[in-house]
Amino acid sequence: MLSNLPKVVDPNVLVGTETHDDAGVYRLTDEIALVQTIDFFPPVVNDAYRYGQIAAANSLSDVYAMGGVPKTGLNLVGYPDDKDPKLTWLADILKGGAERFTKAGAVILGGHTVRDAEIKFGYAVTGIVHPQRIYTNANVKPGDKLILTKPLGTGFVTTAHKRGDCPDALFNIACESMIQLNDIGRDVMIEHGAHAATDVTGFGLAGHTLEMALGSRATIVLYLSKLPLFPGVEPFARKPYLTRASTTNALYVESELAKEGKLDPVRLEFFYDAQTSGGMLISLPADKADAAVAAARAKGASAACVIGEVIEKGPKAIVLRD
Repeated sequence: MLSNLPKVVDPNVLVGTETHDDAGVYRLTDEIALVQTIDFFPPVVNDAYRYGQIAAANSLSDVYAMGGVPKTGLNLVGYPDDKDPKLTWLADILKGGAERFTKAGAVILGGHTVRDAEIKFGYAVTGIVHPQRIYTNANVKPGDKLILTKPLGTGFVTTAHKRGDCPDALFNIACESMIQLNDIGRDVMIEHGAHAATDVTGFGLAGHTLEMALGSRATIVLYLSKLPLFPGVEPFARKPYLTRASTTNALYVESELAKEGKLDPVRLEFFYDAQTSGGMLISLPADKADAAVAAARAKGASAACVIGEVIEKGPKAIVLRD
């Protein structure tokens, strides 16, 4: 547990292990702070190039969520070279990741590889941000609206794909979403005066919403009927396509969750579904919400929409309504 780590006393650590933010931030000067993050995971798709793209986009997202600009990356690789001695898959994975870094305007400086029984891939990413312009997940304000910039359901799609059950059209749409960089959300939150943001990944919308609410000492109300979903994904929001994370995410938020009214059980599964390279969850003043959604869509986040609001702290951190 992070709570067991030694307390950081360096005054230049602006965001560190004592919080549940997306990345750490270290001040170098009055004008520049480093944003640092790391993430890697086993393949979520069978295509090596796409896997590299998705892993890179996912790793870069933490810098964007803090309002930063990614600058450098280091490859992190676990690889079964005995199964692929010519490293054919690895070459394609690295090419996919490099393509996303180039798109982000960042460079890859090197990395580290270890032999592993299963492929694992990702990046350590360093970015920069102004020390006075850091975004965290712990500053939502009562009266804010919550925007989500990408559809939900990547966990169901990738699981169905591995089982050979996912239609190609749905799979391709989900891949394009996972590959899309979250610089769109970063730019929109800055341009429209957002108060807080986070990227939605393994904890699902449920876990990341809880962290925002608890960190801000507020209650977040989400509307299941407004959640953006991949077209045609609903039939896969059930066993055997539920990942283990669906259960752990549900348990994680259970004590801080209030359910009001008759909720659609299928849509409820999307609240818990773990996302890979999901969208940005942005909290911003209500009068800026419509313009922010329009801007996000104009930049390519076609599913961006308002999914909830922030109210004064109540008995529970999250309230779900239809």
